[in-house]
Amino acid sequence: MATRHDAFGEITSAMDAAPLHGEVAVPVEPEHEVEALDRDGNHVAGTDVADLRHCAPSLGHSETFAHKRTGAGAQQTLTECSRFRQCALFRRSYNGPVSFDPYGLLLEKALYPAWERLRGRPTFKLLHQLQRSERASLDELTAMRTGYLQRLVSHAYANTTHYRAAFDAIGLVPGDIATVDDVRRLPLLERSVAQSTVDARTAPFPAVAVTKTTSGSTGQPLEVRFCAESRHWRDAMRWRGFGWAGYRMGHKAMHLWGVAAIPPTRLMRAKIAIDRKLRRDVYTSCMVRSNEHLMEMVNLIRRERPQALAGYAQALADLARFVNREGLRSWDTIPVVYGAERLWEHDRADLAKAFGPAVFETYGCREFMLMGMECEAHDGLHESAENLIVELLVREPDGTTRAARPGEQGEVAVTDLHNLACPFIRYLTGDLATARAQTPCACGRTLPMFGAVEGRVTDTMRDAFGNPVEGILFNILFLNMAKHTRQFQAVQRADGSLVLKVVPTLDGRLPPEVEALIREFVGTHLRGIPLVIEIVTEIPLTKAGKLRRVVVERDVAAWTPSQDLGAGTEN
Repeated sequence: MATRHDAFGEITSAMDAAPLHGEVAVPVEPEHEVEALDRDGNHVAGTDVADLRHCAPSLGHSETFAHKRTGAGAQQTLTECSRFRQCALFRRSYNGPVSFDPYGLLLEKALYPAWERLRGRPTFKLLHQLQRSERASLDELTAMRTGYLQRLVSHAYANTTHYRAAFDAIGLVPGDIATVDDVRRLPLLERSVAQSTVDARTAPFPAVAVTKTTSGSTGQPLEVRFCAESRHWRDAMRWRGFGWAGYRMGHKAMHLWGVAAIPPTRLMRAKIAIDRKLRRDVYTSCMVRSNEHLMEMVNLIRRERPQALAGYAQALADLARFVNREGLRSWDTIPVVYGAERLWEHDRADLAKAFGPAVFETYGCREFMLMGMECEAHDGLHESAENLIVELLVREPDGTTRAARPGEQGEVAVTDLHNLACPFIRYLTGDLATARAQTPCACGRTLPMFGAVEGRVTDTMRDAFGNPVEGILFNILFLNMAKHTRQFQAVQRADGSLVLKVVPTLDGRLPPEVEALIREFVGTHLRGIPLVIEIVTEIPLTKAGKLRRVVVERDVAAWTPSQDLGAGTEN
């Protein structure tokens, strides 16, 4: 069967290559000669994006485009687009001509599916289902979500003491939930309540498959439990979303990620290394972003030739600025998938210059994983609607809540439709996001959408040598400190020194070994910065009810380390 090359080196069969509305594409650059074929096979030529944009009406709704690089002599068949939007869309190879990638193909088509089946995980079955349902009619999507919601509410009422009491308190029975919109009749789950009701929300069945801890937006730890069904949906949802960015199973990805505060055991390190080698995942710490470390990342890109980059938003932006400043780009477009923090417009422009215009936002959290994903239209986030119900709520002065209007910010409330082990129903994440009108997306997907997420912006600190250090470093540290601390806040003063405020869980003190671990971790990543640990009884929240986990005083951005601050070990 005939094959084709896609945008990032994947080889797919002609059947798999059947045009899909809005598949990942990137803009044609002005120096390239461009050709488009209309429905009758006639050529409509142009030399830049503007020429093709003018030709758009003659191309119809679902035409096939073609792109020919000047001097290359070989054409690539392009995916069709549902609307001719901001630029001509085309598929383009990484770093020149597409090379055959037998291991990537084997990994995606055979090894991954076999491994998932061996573990009893229906990841691929769910993924294929999600790829169909993302373009289902609104009636079909609504009916699906209503069924899942009714099942969840009935199960939670019958099998958890928390939800039985919560529903009885407002006189609600499961039969009152007739449509997905009736989710608004259910009580909200505040974070403090979620923290204190983990056991009361845990059902006797299905079994808890995964337990983990999140520090959350208020800095207080929360235990999260979910069942195997929920895990499978989360995995499939992540792969569908990443697929919109052109990052698929079998692709080599480079992850700019954090490091564990407590190193894994030797056996665990070996397992992780083998798993990453087989998956072709390349991980590099982005906690410290000195020129030396950024150059190491560039060399890693050149050596490994990743087909996607993924990581913290500001870490990726800092890498992009370094690449642009030093003139280091030697690769074609590499899709960038970012999350965990806000990416500003100037950051996106830097990323587009360094890695190409395929830049995609994700929104997620440890409680639910992927909650929203940007598609190739780059016009908001598609809700993970088959897995979650995401609401944006505005609190009225009388204490009631309503749905945020288009353009209005609202608190994010999430209902996990598939976590029957320890339900989260209308859980308030502590984030803020912007509502948007539910007009059809140019990509052709029917999934609900919401706008920019405003709720998690982490400040970037600096070490004694002036190198930027990722503020999310402390989130990672205190995930490992959850049993010893209730809250934390890191404050870098204008003189560069660091004050770490900690609310301990026991006796108003930290165990010596915990304090030693904190000092070692901070000393490794914030080199030369004096550290003061303050034991406090509470840390005030902002007017919005959130704890700023990392605070960088305004003058730090302009602070120049003109003197040696020392290692700083006083208490």
